[in-house]
Amino acid sequence: MITPIAVRLTRGDDLKNAIQQLVTDHGIQAGSIASCVGCLTHLHVRLAGATETLLLNEPVELVSVMGTLTPDHQHVHLSVARQSGEVVGGHLLEGCTIDTTAELIIHHYHNLIFNREPDPQTRFTELTIGPPSQ
Repeated sequence: MITPIAVRLTRGDDLKNAIQQLVTDHGIQAGSIASCVGCLTHLHVRLAGATETLLLNEPVELVSVMGTLTPDHQHVHLSVARQSGEVVGGHLLEGCTIDTTAELIIHHYHNLIFNREPDPQTRFTELTIGPPSQ
C-alpha cells in the first residue's frame, strides 16, 4: 500500500530538514519523493564524485527532485534552473532554503522497509530493501 503525503513548504524552510521532519512525523520506513516544484533562495548540493559542494545564493527554480527515504537517511538528488536557464544539480544538503513556496509530495510504502548498509564494492552505504517486520 502507498500513502501519499503532500505539503506546501514556505519561505525560509530548509528542504532537507523538512523532508526529514516528514519522515519522522509519519513514521516512514520506506519512501520516495514523488514530486517537488517551487523555488529556492539558496542552493547547497554535493557534486558528482562526493568531494565538492556547490553553494548558490541566488533565486533558482526546482526542476527535478527525486530520492529514496529511510528513517535515518534521505538520499535525494535535485536539479535547479538559474535565471540564465543553466541547470545545475547534485545531492541535497542542508541549506537549500525555500523562497516563496515548494509543493512536495512523498510516497510512503507500507509494504517495504528501506535501509542503508555498507557495501564493500562501492565503499558507500547503499540502499537495501526488505519486507516489513512481522
